[in-house]
Amino acid sequence: MPCFPSSSGRVAGAKTVRFPARLAAGVMAVVLAAQTAMADPAVAIPQKTAHGVRLSVGGKLLNLEVCSEAVIRVSYAGEAGFFKRPSLAVLAEHAAPCAWSLKRESGFVTVSTAKLQARVDLATGRVSFLDSSNDVVLAEAAGGRALTPAIVQGDQTCHVRQEWEPNADEALYGLGQQQLGLMNLKGYDLDLWQFNATVAIPFLVSSRGYGILWDNTSFSRFGDLREFQPLPPAQVFGTDGNPGGLSGRYYTGLHFDQLNTQSRDPDIDFAMPADNPAPAVPHSVLPPDGNASARWEGEVQTTNAGDYEFQSFSNYGIQFWVDNQLLISAWHQRWQPWKNLAKIHLAPGRHHLKLEWTMDGGGQVLRLRWKTPAADPSTSLWSEVGEGIDYYFCYGPELDRVIAGYRQLTGRAPLMPQWAYGLWQCRQRYETAQQSLDVLAGFRARHIPVDNIVQDWFYWLPDQWGSHQFDPARFPDPAGWIRHIHDQYHAHLMISVWPKFYPATENFKAMRAHGYLYESDLGDDFRDWMGQPYTFYDAFNAGARKLFWAQINRELFAKGVDAWWLDASEPELLPTTTLPEQRSHVHPTALGSGARMLNAYPLENSAAVYEGQRAAAPGQRVFILTRSAFAGQQRYAAAVWSGDISSSWTAMRAQITAGLGFCLSGLPYWTMDIGGFAVPPRFSAANASTDELDEWRELNTRWFEFGAFVPLLRVHGEFPYREMWEFGGDDSPAYHAELKFDRLRYRLLPYIYSLAGDVTWRGGTIMRALVMDFPGDTTVLNIGDQYLFGPAFLVNPVTTYQARKRPVYLPLTGGGWFDFWTGQHFDPGQTIEAPAPFDAMPLFVRAGSIIPFGPELERTGEKPADPITLCVYAGADGAFTLYEDQGLDNDWEKGACARIPLQWDDRTQTLTIGKRQGSFPGMLRQRTFEIVLISKARPAGFSFTPVPDRTLAYRGGETKVTLK
Repeated sequence: MPCFPSSSGRVAGAKTVRFPARLAAGVMAVVLAAQTAMADPAVAIPQKTAHGVRLSVGGKLLNLEVCSEAVIRVSYAGEAGFFKRPSLAVLAEHAAPCAWSLKRESGFVTVSTAKLQARVDLATGRVSFLDSSNDVVLAEAAGGRALTPAIVQGDQTCHVRQEWEPNADEALYGLGQQQLGLMNLKGYDLDLWQFNATVAIPFLVSSRGYGILWDNTSFSRFGDLREFQPLPPAQVFGTDGNPGGLSGRYYTGLHFDQLNTQSRDPDIDFAMPADNPAPAVPHSVLPPDGNASARWEGEVQTTNAGDYEFQSFSNYGIQFWVDNQLLISAWHQRWQPWKNLAKIHLAPGRHHLKLEWTMDGGGQVLRLRWKTPAADPSTSLWSEVGEGIDYYFCYGPELDRVIAGYRQLTGRAPLMPQWAYGLWQCRQRYETAQQSLDVLAGFRARHIPVDNIVQDWFYWLPDQWGSHQFDPARFPDPAGWIRHIHDQYHAHLMISVWPKFYPATENFKAMRAHGYLYESDLGDDFRDWMGQPYTFYDAFNAGARKLFWAQINRELFAKGVDAWWLDASEPELLPTTTLPEQRSHVHPTALGSGARMLNAYPLENSAAVYEGQRAAAPGQRVFILTRSAFAGQQRYAAAVWSGDISSSWTAMRAQITAGLGFCLSGLPYWTMDIGGFAVPPRFSAANASTDELDEWRELNTRWFEFGAFVPLLRVHGEFPYREMWEFGGDDSPAYHAELKFDRLRYRLLPYIYSLAGDVTWRGGTIMRALVMDFPGDTTVLNIGDQYLFGPAFLVNPVTTYQARKRPVYLPLTGGGWFDFWTGQHFDPGQTIEAPAPFDAMPLFVRAGSIIPFGPELERTGEKPADPITLCVYAGADGAFTLYEDQGLDNDWEKGACARIPLQWDDRTQTLTIGKRQGSFPGMLRQRTFEIVLISKARPAGFSFTPVPDRTLAYRGGETKVTLK
C-alpha cells in the first residue's frame, strides 16, 4: 500500500533551487538514454531534474536533490508531491546554487559536485555517498528503506525507516541532548522525543566527516528497533542459585542495615507510569515512604557472546553492577524518574548482577530492562509517522563544515546581545521584586561581575498561570522594578513564560475563543502540581502564535523585559509525562496529529516570540532560553539549557556529554543549571552535616568552574540559594574560586564574542567535542569529559568530590600544549595527571593560539574593550579574528561590524595585526594592544595583571610585531 502525503501540512510549499541558467535549461523531464540493461525492472530509467535525478524504485519514487556542493537531499515516497512538502526544520530557501553533473554508467547513475558524489545502484535504488577521490563515505544498506503502512491517531500513514551500512572506523554523535553520559552513540539505541532534560534533534554526525539531517517531526528511534525487555526469569538466578528471579532485600533507612523483608523478584518493575506493565512485585513488598533502600543480587545466564545493553528507569539513587563492574550510578528526583543506559560485552555463561536503590522519599519508581546483542547491527533512523523517507546528507569532511551545512539548511544563528555572554543569576525563585533587587545589590556591593537577573515562575496570582501578570502584593510596580534593574544596577531581566494557561485567566478565554488551546487536557481533568486544571496553546497555529506574543508583549515586553525564558517547551504535561500522553494531549494540532508533530513544539513556540519581538522592536536583539529544541531552532535566537537535572556529581559529569552532543547537533548555544536544579535532601536539609555542607559547596564550585567555559554562564536551582556568597560567606574558598572564574569569564569577553561572531557568520561552534579539531587522533573519539572552548582552550572539568588532580589527554597537535595556570609546556599525544586545586580546573592552551583578553569588568558595556591583551602561545603558526559590533542592535545584519585579523608566524616569531575590515557606529578608531608571549622557553601562567612584552597603538592599519 503506498503512503500518501497528508493534507494536514502547511499550505506554503518549499521554493525550488536556483541553478545557473546554462545548467538548468532544458533539464526538466529529460530521460537519460539507456546505456546498460536494467537488472531489475522495478527500477525505471532515471530522469534528470532541475535539481538532481528522480527514479522509480520498487513502485515508489526516489529523488536526489543537490542543495550545495556538500549537501544532497535523498527522498523516497509513493508520490512526487512529497518532494515539495513544506518542512518546519528546513528553510524553503535552503539551497546554495552550485554546478553539478549527472552521469550514467555500469549500472549506476551518479550526481556529482566538486566535493561530493551520490551514486544510485540502478538494480536496487541503493544510494552511496563518495568524496571527490571516489572513496565511499557512507552507503545505504541493501534493502535498508522501509515504508510500513500504519494508522496513527486516525491518519493513514507509514512508519518510515532508513538503514545505512555501519563503518567500523567511525564514531557517531549528536541527535540532540541526552542525559546518559554517552559521547559516542554508535551501538546504542535511543528514543527521540522531547522530555524535560532530554532534547530530540534529528541530526546525526559521524567522525568520518558527514552528517544526516532526518527531516521528520514525529517520534523517532536511532538504532535497533527492538524494545528493551525484562530479564527472562528462567535465565535469572537468586543468591541461592535457584532460577526465577533476583534475590531482593528491602531495608528501612538508606544504609542497608535495617532489614525489613526479603523476596524473589522475577521482574524489577515498581510503580511504573500508566503506559507500562503493572508492578511484578506486590505493593505490600515495596519499601515504605520515606528513607528506605533495596538490594537485588544474583546471576543472569547469557547464551550468546556480544554487547548487552541494560536500561534502568528510576527515581532516587541507583547503582548497578555486572560482574563487579559499576555500570550505572545516578540520582534522579522523585518527580522526574528517567533512564540510564549501559553496555557491556559478555561471553556465554553466568554473570553476577547487583542492583541497589536508595529512596529518600515516597512515590518510588524503578525498572530494569536489557537488550541482547543485535544479530546484524546497522546505523538506522526510524519515525512513527511519515509519507516518505526524507534526509539530507551533509559532507565536510571537517565537522565545522558539516555543521555549516546543517545551518545552511535550517538557518543561521543570529547574534545574541553582548550582555548575554556575561553571568546570569537565578534561583527557584525570587518570590518578590525586592528579593531580586537585594541580590543585585549584593553583587554590585561586592564588585562581582554580573549582567542578568532572572525571574522564575509564579510571579502571578495562584489561579492566574498564563496571565503574565504580576501579583500586586509581591510585585507592586513591575515597570518600576524593571527600570530599577536597568538604571540602578545596570543589569538585564529575563523572565519565565510558559505556553500554559489556567482557565481563570483572560488570556485562556481569548485563546479558547479562537480554538487555539488543546482541549483534551481539560476534558481529562488534568491537574498540575498546584492542583489546578490547565492546558497549553497550539504553537503550530500561526494565529495562536501571534496571540501568544501579543499577550506577553502587552504584559511583559512593554514593561521592559529584556529576555525570555520559555519553560516547559516540550511541552510538559503532568502527571509524569509519558510518550502516549504526549501524543494524545498535544492533539490535534493545526498541522496534523499530535503524533505527527510530536517533536517540533519548541521550534514553533520559539518562533512565536522571536518573530513577535522582531516585529515589535526590529532594532533590538532577541534572547530566548528554552528547555527543549528541534532542528532549526537556532534561527530564532534560542539557547537551550539542559533542564531540571539533579544536584549530583554524576549529573554534572553527564552535562559534559549532554552539551557536546547538543552542539554537535548543530545548535550552538547551550547552558545548564550550574549546581543542578533538584537537590537531594542530604544537601538541602536544615540539619545538613559539616561533611555534607563541604561537599555541597565543592560541587557548586566545580560546576561553576565548568560553567564559565560553556557558551552561556548561568546559575540556577532549588534551595539552598546559589549566589556565590551563600557558599560559606565572602571569605570562603568557594566564594573566591567562583569569583575568580567569573572575573576570568569577563576578561575573556573579546575572545568569547569573537567566537559568537564566528557562529553567526561562518556557522561555527563554541563548545567543541575533541573530534571536531583532531579528526586524525583516534584517541579522542570516545572522550566525553574534555572539550575545546573555541579553538584555544582545552577544558577539563573536575567531576569527582575532593579530587585535586585528574587525568587529561593532550590531543595530537603541532606545537603541543601549555598549562594555562603555569605556562608549562607539554608534548601532545600523552595523558598526564593534571593538578586540580580547589580554585583551578585544569585548563590547557593549544600552541599557536592567540587569545584576546579585555579589561577588568563588572558588567558588559561598562567601558570600552581597551586595552586588549593578546596572549600569544608560541610553538606553531596560528590565527584568530577579533570580531566586534555594536553589541545590542541588529545592524550587524546590514554589515555593521568590524574584524581585525591576527596571525602568528612561529618561524619568524612575528605577530601580524591586520588591517581592520568594516566598521560600525561607536567603534574604537584607535586602541591599545598589549602583547604577551608564552613559549616553551618562556613559560608564563595567566595573571589578572599581566606584564606585556610589547605595547602598541593600533589605528586600523596592518602592524607587524616581532617578539624575541
